[in-house]
Amino acid sequence: MQILRKLLFPLSLIYGIVTAIRNFLYDQNILKSYSYDLPVITIGNLSTGGTGKSPIVEFLVDFLKKGRQIATLSRGYGRKTKGYRIVNPNDLAKNVGDEPLQFKTKFPEITVAVCEKRKIGIENLQKEFPNLELIILDDAFQHRQVTAGFQILLTAYDSLYCDDFLLPTGNLREPKSGAKRADVIVVTKVPDALNEGEKNNIKNKLKLEANQELFFSQIAYADFFKNTTQQLDFASLHKFTLVTGIANPKPLVKFLEQQNFTFEHMAFSDHHHFSEKEIQGLKKHNKIVTTEKDFMRLQNHFSEDQLYYLPITTKINREEDFQQIILDYLN
Repeated sequence: MQILRKLLFPLSLIYGIVTAIRNFLYDQNILKSYSYDLPVITIGNLSTGGTGKSPIVEFLVDFLKKGRQIATLSRGYGRKTKGYRIVNPNDLAKNVGDEPLQFKTKFPEITVAVCEKRKIGIENLQKEFPNLELIILDDAFQHRQVTAGFQILLTAYDSLYCDDFLLPTGNLREPKSGAKRADVIVVTKVPDALNEGEKNNIKNKLKLEANQELFFSQIAYADFFKNTTQQLDFASLHKFTLVTGIANPKPLVKFLEQQNFTFEHMAFSDHHHFSEKEIQGLKKHNKIVTTEKDFMRLQNHFSEDQLYYLPITTKINREEDFQQIILDYLN
């Protein structure tokens, strides 16, 4: 696979030229970008998937929802439908996407919408919900047609964008210089033992602009499994089958191994649509543990006592500083 990617390097050069021209046209206002009279926060990355956008979105929603009317707007990756759509708690993941359904399930009090065209999505949200006070755009860093008031760029600790290459040789969606548009950069999925020296090394590698702030975040796993009606502590479930359909399951696998669980791992592609044959095959396993995102796609196919997920949250270092920067923007 690595050899094939290196052979595709000429295509990366062409792709880089095309994306650089596109960014230049937006930067020079030759291509029109639209701004709005309410706060818009973008969360995204330079690479394809796996940086932990959903936990950061949930962190922001949980922090900001009190006393504010908030909406999240996502593309709705993996859904069978198209266009603008409001997500309801009883929707199916195949119709709205697994991550938007997860947001709505966790935070039923907020508005959750999907739309491929973020400009159209924002304008529809404003018409339908005129009292909205904030829109959070999920995975929209490359959506230059919208000028967000505040941009958060994520990069995973084990695959920093500064060490990556453009598609198809690497995983970058646009040149590394695109990072200059960010107000805040968050290095996600950092290990617990990361010291200040290592943080400074990363900061130097990323070459931040003078106006940019850098933060580090960790995945915090719960010490229990759950589904919609039950919760099991770790001692109650030692052996199971792990089913994942996410971009990077390695941190989850490593965590479960560290807890000395006995499990078989069945890995599928990100946002994978499980066929009926695959579902029937999975049903032969006694207990299944999955991610919360995958649970959104699998929950309607299994009994309550067979399928569980491991909840996760995000911990951000200098959390109060991070929150204050967001509040300063909103105020």
